[in-house]
Amino acid sequence: MITADEILLYLSLKYNGDWDKIYEAIKLKKDFSEQEFLSLKTKNKSNYITILNENYPTSLKDCYKPPFVLFYYGDINLLNAKKKITIVGSRNCSQYGELCVLNITKELVQNDYIVVSGMAKGLDSFAHQVALDNGGKTIAVLGTGIDLCYPKQNFGIYKRIQENGLVISEYPTDTTIIKENFPKRNRILAALCEGVFVPEFKANSGTGITISMALNMGKPIFCTPHPIDDETANNNLIKDGAILVENANDIIFELENKN
Repeated sequence: MITADEILLYLSLKYNGDWDKIYEAIKLKKDFSEQEFLSLKTKNKSNYITILNENYPTSLKDCYKPPFVLFYYGDINLLNAKKKITIVGSRNCSQYGELCVLNITKELVQNDYIVVSGMAKGLDSFAHQVALDNGGKTIAVLGTGIDLCYPKQNFGIYKRIQENGLVISEYPTDTTIIKENFPKRNRILAALCEGVFVPEFKANSGTGITISMALNMGKPIFCTPHPIDDETANNNLIKDGAILVENANDIIFELENKN
């Protein structure tokens, strides 16, 4: 007998994780093809968890369009760990931005925080690397299929996270690069964490989307200040109410005393 979990897996594989198409198929009660399901299932190499599973994070259930299925490699228990901080920032980052990530991420993982990021070029992948290099745990949320490493030059860090952390995606197998899927991915980055740390970013960027989503969820935003002649949007973000960060204790104190 086919279970509800298997139906969700079937639809996710059939529609390449497209939330709207999966939802429409559920609403219209489209026929389940066991033959097609078995064919699609053989292409899936990763583990998966559905929204019906008791270990599916409550924080994701409460977000906008919660993923029906999460495909993953690594330690799924990290999803429900208490101390998670999302770190996102510029793809074309400065040495100062990297220094902010290096110093603060190192201190965060020493205090048992799990680093969540999007494995993008620049500060995202650097945050993952710093966490692992310092014995910490990290979660990478992909905007592509779980088996497609993007960008390709991040393959080394992708494999390291699989072995020492957690890689997740709502998109199965090698679902191709679709520009619109990266902003959609950012809702997961915002939902999983207790707060978002922004070491460096520019306005009208993917980081800005994650910040907006996190604010809508009531999450605090942490931001390092930048020189006054810098082209980043950090100082304006602080003026708008983000918490100024000089060291990891500024983040830890706020998160551990917010209640």
